[in-house]
Amino acid sequence: MPCTKDLNVSTSHPVLVTGATGYVAGVLIAHLLDKGLTVHGTVRDPTKTDRLEHLNKAAAKTKGTIKFFKADLLTEGSYDEAAKGCSIIFHTASPFALNVKDPDKDLIEPALRGTENVLTTANKTPSVKRVVLTSSVVAMYNSAKELQDIPGGVFTEESWNRGSTREENPYFLSKTLAEQKAWVMAGSQTGWKLVVCNPGWIVGPGLKYHKGSESYETFKEFYCSGNSFLPAFPMPVVDVRDVADGHIAAAFLPEASGRHILSGSNTTFLAMGQALAEKYGDRSLKLPAIPTKNMPLPKSFIWALGGHAGLPDRRFIADNLGYEVNFDNSKAKTELGIDFYPLAKSMQDMYQQFLDEKIVVAKK
Repeated sequence: MPCTKDLNVSTSHPVLVTGATGYVAGVLIAHLLDKGLTVHGTVRDPTKTDRLEHLNKAAAKTKGTIKFFKADLLTEGSYDEAAKGCSIIFHTASPFALNVKDPDKDLIEPALRGTENVLTTANKTPSVKRVVLTSSVVAMYNSAKELQDIPGGVFTEESWNRGSTREENPYFLSKTLAEQKAWVMAGSQTGWKLVVCNPGWIVGPGLKYHKGSESYETFKEFYCSGNSFLPAFPMPVVDVRDVADGHIAAAFLPEASGRHILSGSNTTFLAMGQALAEKYGDRSLKLPAIPTKNMPLPKSFIWALGGHAGLPDRRFIADNLGYEVNFDNSKAKTELGIDFYPLAKSMQDMYQQFLDEKIVVAKK
């Protein structure tokens, strides 16, 4: 929900958002445009205007302006033109995929080189005074099982993921390495300040339905496919609108510094379905069944199904199912002024988007 702090948002300089067509970036751009800012958005191919339509529509409803620039995570110097004159860089672009064939090519290389290229551009651009990096809570942990060995039983901004490898949770590793690279580069210069946002699993309505997005495809598989049962995998969850507001607060609050856990709920995928069913679970609505019951199978059987039937791999099941997560979001509340959306509101608003865009259709 809206930031509770007064933000002194200056519109005298444009701001840069990398990966402008992404789920998080779209909502972030819409919020920036609402504040009257000029946004430089980077995309792989600005000539594919159909992919930019939702952003142009958002801009048309505000006093803000959006301009598109071609850039690629792997191309050195490709962000230079987009960053000219910008005071802030929001680096949101990074691949998000949980199952890949080549972890280095598909995840680690673009995450690392992309961060290096964007921050090298910041070093070359005197107008840039702050960089806000979209990291993740996965840069803080490898599995819920680890919480047993964490002092106080809570993950905080001091926590770092030291367990992920190319073979186990390569996406987690890519986010960890990219954030570590950012802190090293930030510490080697004095021209700009780095502030990091570490969101949990992101839900809530985007500017459009993002086909192929890991967040959207998981939501569709879990909650729109008629499943009645779902394993209670633990997960810190946050609304995409809170993620956007967290980034803006990190950019414009002078006192914002360091890392910030953006997680509104320490929950499970099953509890997310139960929250969704509060509004859409009535069978008279003739909508697909929403999972509200725990999968009636022992963990060993679910483990054997790992990697199939929409389930994560066996290692993930072994180290997460049956455990809890506990992330401390107090810094985001006090320093960034984030008043997090209730889980039910986030889930229900996202489902409504699926209905509005005919992704989910009631039976006649």
